[in-house]
This record gives sequence, C-alpha cells and structure tokens, in this order.
Amino acid sequence: MRGRFARWFHDTFDNWMFRSMIGPAQTKGAVQGCDASAREQWKRDLAARKRYTQEQRERRRQER
Repeated sequence: MRGRFARWFHDTFDNWMFRSMIGPAQTKGAVQGCDASAREQWKRDLAARKRYTQEQRERRRQER
C-alpha cells in the first residue's frame, strides 16, 4: 500500500503539469529563516529555471 501511495504522490506532485497549475515561483518572502548562501543558491536556481523556460519558448518559436 505504501509503495502505491508513494508512486501516486510522486507521479502527481512531481509532474510538470501539476507544477504549472500551482503557478510560478514567488520570490518575495519565499526563503526565510535560512542563511544567506542558501538564499543566494535559491535565487540562482530560480534564475536558471526562468532562463530554461525562456530558451524552450525560443526553440518552439524557431520550430514554427
């Protein structure tokens, strides 16, 4: 039972479609209570995700 639940949980919540439904990542007040290096890493990760999304959009436009 646990294995089936875990599989369902990861299939649902790790799914890109689900993540897109919950909306974009927010930066204001999103990382609180951790050290400065963790906040900076989080900001770099967010910037990389935005850059990747923009690159994917550009690729789709070029394919048309």
